[in-house]
Amino acid sequence: MLKIAHHVIYNHPLKEGHRFPMEKYDLLPQQLIYEGTCAEDNFFEPEIPNNKHFFTVHEPKYFFDLLNITLDQKAARRIGFPLSEVLIEREMIIADGTMKASEFALQHGIAMNIAGGTHHAFTNKGEAFCMLNDQAIGAKYLQNKGLVKKVLIVDLDVHQGNGTAEIFKNDDSVFTFSMHGKSNYPFVKEQSDLDIALENETKDDEYLTILKETLPKLINQEKPDFIYYLCGVDVVETDKLGKLSLTIEGCAARDRFVLQSCFDQKIPVMCSMGGGYSKDVNIVVEAHANTFRLAQEIYF
Repeated sequence: MLKIAHHVIYNHPLKEGHRFPMEKYDLLPQQLIYEGTCAEDNFFEPEIPNNKHFFTVHEPKYFFDLLNITLDQKAARRIGFPLSEVLIEREMIIADGTMKASEFALQHGIAMNIAGGTHHAFTNKGEAFCMLNDQAIGAKYLQNKGLVKKVLIVDLDVHQGNGTAEIFKNDDSVFTFSMHGKSNYPFVKEQSDLDIALENETKDDEYLTILKETLPKLINQEKPDFIYYLCGVDVVETDKLGKLSLTIEGCAARDRFVLQSCFDQKIPVMCSMGGGYSKDVNIVVEAHANTFRLAQEIYF
């Protein structure tokens, strides 16, 4: 069965007009259940995990500054959300969702988190709506439990996974691959193990050709025991914060190729949703829903 992390806290109240579409975290599970792609028992509710899991990738001082809302103003402003105890609780629960989904992926081949993909969270700072790096935490969680050795992170959000790159820059047990918009945020990039920077208005055919040339070689080269897939839908042409020009169908073809590759190679994969900022939230929900539809089609 496809197991999906979801919690009501994911939809965090923000001021009207905020550019982050929090409502997608309610609309997406509603859509999946309405159309019959998923049922209630596909979803599980994560909790606040033990703090020790955060210290595997984040500096304790940074974590406790978050927890106690004692970050300095500049550091807090970089995050882009008004800091509160509930917001930090939400971030911790998202990370738990990814950790638990990682174990479900080992059992069933794939598992997902309705939220997550917080790849702009560094060891000692957060930025761009990211505070605790859920897939980095998940990777160390599996490794520290002795469940996997080599992890591949496939980050196809339109923005470079700069925090993930920084966290694992000296860790050969986790290979970081980011394919993103060249002139998108972050404007100063970190160095992933493999970065592919795409020109503005890259369309479906070019995008998919590059991905299909790259991913199989990477899997063959690194031979990962586990893959984290950050499947942001901010690659679509309608996205307010992206500069690529994929169609929704092209975004779905991207997901199909990644998930089919994992399935064919029998490598467990855990998916965090990442970004999606089209003005029409229905486009965001539809693009994300395709990932879940494909997971069900390919695996179950």
